[in-house]
Amino acid sequence: MTRTFAVIGAGAGGLCAARHLIAQDIEVEIFELGSHIGGLWVYENDSGMSPAYQSLHINSETKVSTFTDFPFPDPDILYPDHAQMADYFVRYADHFDLTRRIRFRHGVQTVERVGAQYRITFQSGESRQFDGVVVATGHQSVPRHPPQVAGFAGTYLHAHSYRVPAPFADQRVLVIGPGNSGVDIAADLCTHTKLTTLSARSPVLIMPRMMFGAPNSRTLLKLEQPFLPWSWRVWIRTQLTQIFHGKMENWGFRTPTGRTHPISHPTLISHIAWRRIAVKPGIAGVNGHSVVFSDGCEEHFDAIIAATGYTTTIPFLGDDLSPLSPGSAQLKLWQRVAHPAHDSLYFIGFFDVTGGSNIRMMEDQAAFITAMATGAVARPAEAEMNAAIATEQGWMAGQFPHSPRYGLELDPRRYRSMLARSYRRNRAKKGARA
Repeated sequence: MTRTFAVIGAGAGGLCAARHLIAQDIEVEIFELGSHIGGLWVYENDSGMSPAYQSLHINSETKVSTFTDFPFPDPDILYPDHAQMADYFVRYADHFDLTRRIRFRHGVQTVERVGAQYRITFQSGESRQFDGVVVATGHQSVPRHPPQVAGFAGTYLHAHSYRVPAPFADQRVLVIGPGNSGVDIAADLCTHTKLTTLSARSPVLIMPRMMFGAPNSRTLLKLEQPFLPWSWRVWIRTQLTQIFHGKMENWGFRTPTGRTHPISHPTLISHIAWRRIAVKPGIAGVNGHSVVFSDGCEEHFDAIIAATGYTTTIPFLGDDLSPLSPGSAQLKLWQRVAHPAHDSLYFIGFFDVTGGSNIRMMEDQAAFITAMATGAVARPAEAEMNAAIATEQGWMAGQFPHSPRYGLELDPRRYRSMLARSYRRNRAKKGARA
């Protein structure tokens, strides 16, 4: 009898999971809140879940940021924009016969365990039951707001709502957070505003997008050999950045000494050099239109845009099925995909890659989910899964800053090694039985 799986979300993770499951003769239906394929890459997506702004481009090279079994149609485009990426996912869905399986405007209200199956109730009131569920809704839809800006008298919005710079013309704008979105938005704004200021509370390494005439990922791939400890890789990235940009302190930032999420941008440092962007430390408080920074300086702003990340929520899962840990940004999932207490309940795309491609990592997760769903990888005992989860979370605590931003951080080399060990262990068990 054919098993049926529900995939929730028609973005990159959901499409990839569906493609792999279908290839192993598992019947799939994909349920999408909005009316478009492509998830966060769809500008003004009517799902309300996309943070895409008009100038958005992917920040990792196309070659390593697309699926291995479906190359990007134009290999000469190094960093596609949101429209090109959304089109890529439409093509992917058509190529692998996924489009006809997508049920658009099917928002999920609840997912419940009913015996060996899962009952999904949609916002329309309709209910369906499935043998398995893959949650692919992403983790960039519920903004996390900085409490320090409470009471600001000017215009305030989270980066999730930012689209174009025109509304901020001739204003003094403060962008909070030097992550990928923060530096993108600051660079987008600065030629329209009276002044754009970027607030960086934590140390950050702003790497060039291109190195030696090629995308920086190519240089890093050659230099960051797998046997090198992370302290050496941090040193390599710092030295390369200094070659192109000098020390971060020259531009108002602080150079990190440990592992941080890598940031790259093609023009930010130039805009700072041209005095279009000013850099300030963290915020101590707000008084009307005035913002007081941690260095004691106080400046007037007309608007604040907070690029301060997101809170991971999966509202359609009750406490019994949710992998969210109370008071933590981490998810309690074995190998980052499998619920330890409920078989056939999987999650894809709930991570932030440390120096790699999110899309390519979703492909690895989709293959592993499918291997578990088909029995090619045996499901360990719940106690063993929980122990592995605790070990992984302990390792993360010793590697990354203690910040909500790093709750979903994932080291691609370490993660792929973990998956490979699971595959090898199952091959060894099958060989012993034979």
